[in-house]
Parts: sequence; structure tokens; C-alpha cells
Amino acid sequence: MQHARRVLGTMVLSLAIGFAANASAQDEMTSIDPPAQPGAIVLSTGPLPNATSSEAWHRQYGSAFARNVTVATLTPFLPDPAKATGAAIIVAPGGGFRTLSMENEGWAVARALADRGVAAFVLKYRLNQTPPDMAGFRRSMTELFSDTGRRPRPDPQTAATSLAPQIADARSAFALVRGRSTEWRVDPDRIGMIGFSAGAMLTLATTLSGDDVKPASIGLIYGPLTPVTVPVDAPPMFVALAADDPFFANSGQGLIDSWRTAKRPVEFHLYENGGHGFGMYPKTTSSTGWFEAYVRWIGMHGMLTPRP
Repeated sequence: MQHARRVLGTMVLSLAIGFAANASAQDEMTSIDPPAQPGAIVLSTGPLPNATSSEAWHRQYGSAFARNVTVATLTPFLPDPAKATGAAIIVAPGGGFRTLSMENEGWAVARALADRGVAAFVLKYRLNQTPPDMAGFRRSMTELFSDTGRRPRPDPQTAATSLAPQIADARSAFALVRGRSTEWRVDPDRIGMIGFSAGAMLTLATTLSGDDVKPASIGLIYGPLTPVTVPVDAPPMFVALAADDPFFANSGQGLIDSWRTAKRPVEFHLYENGGHGFGMYPKTTSSTGWFEAYVRWIGMHGMLTPRP
């Protein structure tokens, strides 16, 4: 567990740096009013301690993003009962733990899963605080990146500890879905998790955080591939990454090797192109096919077959 925490700490640092680097070249961000989030359920983890900025939203790349999330929520997207399989997936959007791509990596994914008969639950987890105004947010990300070379490297253990609120939110999400599994027609033994970028890191961290979580499967979409110590009963893992991903494509495939060495099921898709953050955006690259591949994979693991 100590090794896993050190590895996750290094991942947190690299992802924060990578997100900041990307921020300097981002399309224009436009502040928007918080969108309606019908059905969102407040999780039991409570407000983010010592938070001073309130939740805010902006639009970028034609998609909605949240930041300064101080209270975690879980939004169910339930399938038509006639096609429901009984399986469920908790969806964790990415954004460097400073923002959440709620539309591209959250709601769109959940709707697509529900259309396949899988109950999906979008996790809006608590985030690291950023300045409340948009100009301050942009400036903070630029400063974080530009100062990285001069700033002492944080202790990995400290960085791993900074994920505690997000891991607590994910664990609370699993507890909620299992607690209401009868109401939502979900098999409590077939609840998986999928995450994107920072959400992929959170998915892996949650999997390694304790025996009481035990996702039925995990999907890591363009997340870090740093090796970890794999639990003996680790769930099947699906990984998708583009070979031109500017953050994680050139750091080896240690995570894949870790799962294989532990003789746990793993499927790895390395797409020639796609960059970072492709999610559900329609693109001309083959990375757009990741979702169909993922659905076939969870089907292979029994997630699309209804059970009595």
C-alpha cells in the first residue's frame, strides 16, 4: 500500500503539471451559469474542508466544465428497464483535479452506457481550489506550469495524501449505489468504474484503497501507466491511450506489465493518434472507437448479460 501511495503521489504531480501545460494552449474558456443537474445526489462526504471559492462552471471545446467543486454529487443515468442488464459503472471525469469535464467525460459517457443497458453514475468529486474568477484561474494554471522547474519537487507521500477527498468521494459513490441497488435494479457485485485522465488516476487509487470497494471492473482512459503493486484479486482492467498523448504516451507501460505479471485480466488499446482528452468527442482518429471496444470488453466480462 505504501508503494501504491508513492506511485500515486508521483502521478498526481505529473498530471497537475501536464494539465497546466495544456492550459496555455486551450481554446477560449467562457463562464456559464451552472447547468441543471436533475437527479444529482449529494454524497455523504460533506463540504471540502477550508474551501473559500464556490463551485463555478465554464464552457470550453463546446463542452461544460465544473471547477471549485466543494460538495460531491452522484448523478444516476438509468437504462430502460426493458434493456437493463443489472450492471453499473461509476464514471469519473478528468481535469487535473482542478476542473471536471462533466459533459465530454461524464454525462455523454453515462448516456451511452445507459443506452447499452448499463446503469451509469457520474461522479462529480471535490476538487483542488482555484481562483474564483476566470482570469485568475487561467493565471494560476500558467504560473503553476512556468514555476515548476524552479519549485522544489513535492514529497510524493504528501501528493498522494492530497487525493484523500477524491478517494473518499469515490468510495461514498460505491456505497450509495450498493445501498440503493434494489431501487436502481443494480447487481451490487457488478459495479465497475471508469475514469478519464485524473479520473483514471482516481479510479486506480480507489481500486487500491481498500477491500471494501472492489470494483467489478475498471476502465482507465488516457491516464498514467506507472507500475503499481497489484492486489491478488485485482479487477479486470481496460486501458485506452493515444500514442501521441502529450502527457502519458512516453512513460512506458508499467501498469500493463504490473497487471500481467500479477496474472490479472487486462486489455490495452494504444491508438496511433488521438491526443489527450478525446473522450466522447467525434474525431477522425481511430481513438474514437475506444467506447465500442470498451463496451465489447465489459460484455466479455458479463456486464451486458442480464441475470435473474
